[in-house]
Amino acid sequence: MSNNAFSARTQTARLLLRTVRSIAIFLKEEARRGTLMTNLKGFSAKDIVEDMSWSDLLEERACMVPYKTFLMYKNERFTYAQMDANANRMANFLLSKGGGKGLGLAIFMKNSPRFLDIFFGAQKIGMYLVPLNPELKGDNLKYVIEHSDVSFLALDAELLDGFTPIASSVKLKGVFVDDIEEESRGFSIPSSIIRLSEAYAPRASTVKPKTGYNKQDMCLIMYTSGTSGRRKGVVYRYYNTTVKKLCIMSNVILNSDDVCYTPLALIHGNALFLTITTAMAAKASVALSRKFSASKFWEEVRTYNATTFNTLGSMIPILMKQPPKPNDADNKVRYVLSAACPAEMWGPFEKRFGLKIYEGYGAVDGGGKAIMNFGTAPAGSLGKPIPPAKPGEMRLVDAQGKDVPTGIPGELIFKVSGSKGRVEYYKNEEASNEKVHDGFLYTGDLVRMDEQGYLYFVGRNTESMRRGGENVSAYEVEHAIMEHPAVEEVAVYAVPSELAEDEIMASIKLVQGQSVRPQELIAFMQDKLERFAVPRYIRFVNEFPMTNTHRIIKKELEKIGVTEDTFDAQKNKG
Repeated sequence: MSNNAFSARTQTARLLLRTVRSIAIFLKEEARRGTLMTNLKGFSAKDIVEDMSWSDLLEERACMVPYKTFLMYKNERFTYAQMDANANRMANFLLSKGGGKGLGLAIFMKNSPRFLDIFFGAQKIGMYLVPLNPELKGDNLKYVIEHSDVSFLALDAELLDGFTPIASSVKLKGVFVDDIEEESRGFSIPSSIIRLSEAYAPRASTVKPKTGYNKQDMCLIMYTSGTSGRRKGVVYRYYNTTVKKLCIMSNVILNSDDVCYTPLALIHGNALFLTITTAMAAKASVALSRKFSASKFWEEVRTYNATTFNTLGSMIPILMKQPPKPNDADNKVRYVLSAACPAEMWGPFEKRFGLKIYEGYGAVDGGGKAIMNFGTAPAGSLGKPIPPAKPGEMRLVDAQGKDVPTGIPGELIFKVSGSKGRVEYYKNEEASNEKVHDGFLYTGDLVRMDEQGYLYFVGRNTESMRRGGENVSAYEVEHAIMEHPAVEEVAVYAVPSELAEDEIMASIKLVQGQSVRPQELIAFMQDKLERFAVPRYIRFVNEFPMTNTHRIIKKELEKIGVTEDTFDAQKNKG
């Protein structure tokens, strides 16, 4: 048996024991909550019948470990009890301003403790939250505010300039501005806008309001990034928040003495679900950064004594492209929960920084389905579904819905049953029915399976291009280009062709101080890609339009298309 195989088996055995422990903890907590028998009925269908809100979990932990540090942010520190007290302050504040059951509140803010106070506090009085991308402006910001039917908006003072132009065209009962953050200094706040600092006045009540929530009401709407179309709002109701599923996963991988670091935006599921929620579940601590910075990343990891963090998109390639330092491995990180780590960077990243990578797959509109590689599958693999899928519960299908052979990419779909398996897009029944139909949830992701049953991400269904009669995965082309040491980030996409098919274009951001000619990149790719997959067009850019989950917004690049400064390989042969 090889060392890798032995290591994988050992890790599998360890995870099995941790899983048994996690389920035992979950059952004990369910018995204390009085929902054990109800949820035992759902276990056979791998589902949670009666879920809980995030504020419910915070209250529980505040009672169990009141003096344990929950949140670290810059120089601020908050225990679980202090976070719950601040959430109660915020709940009472929102009630006094007209908030209450069934009303919506949009959070147009960057990372801070105040973001979380609003998030927890609004749930205590039965409101629903709509986190908004801080980069939104103009019509896009107006669209989400209007589409989500929120009654209130909370925003950072530094984001007032983005909101002011549309303020008179949106109907809101109230607007709250975060005037507490150091970034708010120097901004003029109109008298018509309520200052969030009022919520923290000395006499503000820390007693939980008796309002509560209705289980069928909306708790959260998470809008998709909109990389390939108009944003869609994924609805989480109080009875199916996924909090309890995350609690089970949390106790498999986290310990109460862990410090979970995240520089990722709280407006998205990774930070909110996979860091904040799992840390609460394990009674662990969270180290929150305002935003991701490659140059300051490891400094913050060491400052907070972080033991784990999550990565998305291009974060691992960006961190790997930073100049090596003698103390790269000088950290306390046990593992990194990654999404889409390039296989060729997996080992080098682990070795350089002295940690382990776990690879995960999931989505806010994924119906709670997940795939994990806890070091139990080959590097570059997503692993296998959790919990394990029975035959027919997970499939890879072609455009006609037929199962594809082993090794051939197909769309990943999961069998679902009942209303709990349904993905609800707010006010978009057509998209909801397209996402889940004929008993299956369609992820829109292209995945292949090897002979051992391990899954590998290939790309988005919408990111497949056709050239020379062949389908080309943008994901595979991007990974080939990323192997070049001068390339920091890349986006590959289709542009119109003089012929009936697509032409392939690559926009590339170079590592600072590096240079490379387009012809050199073309030659570099020819040894790694099929001839038809090598991009015809190459354009160098200084920055990319990005979502807050560090995904490049290709739709904007597609609109720009082929520019005067774009290199055309067809016109520059030889």
